[in-house]
Amino acid sequence: MAYEVDGKTIECDERGYLVNQADWNEKVAEVIAAEQGLELTEKHWDLINYLRDEYFNNNQNQPNTRNILKAMSAKWGVKLSQKDLYDLFPRDPSKQGPMVAGLPETRRKGGY
Repeated sequence: MAYEVDGKTIECDERGYLVNQADWNEKVAEVIAAEQGLELTEKHWDLINYLRDEYFNNNQNQPNTRNILKAMSAKWGVKLSQKDLYDLFPRDPSKQGPMVAGLPETRRKGGY
């Protein structure tokens, strides 16, 4: 499986996660999101940037949904529910979010 971005083939595994994280950029994220049936908004980008920051600047940390919920609640200044995050990434913010963010698949179970 692969993504086509601006005439370039970007390798991914059978589940849709990038093989080489260095291939990621915002255009790649948009293509992956479109494949997932998502149109990226500012809130999507906030979550994507949070996930990338945690992974690359915090010892490859991949936050679970509860930690994402806390971080986005703080960033957006409102108390969010899990539903708010699932509205952004319906297939699980802690699994689908990293896919769009160009990160490897997490092996832990989701949620809380």
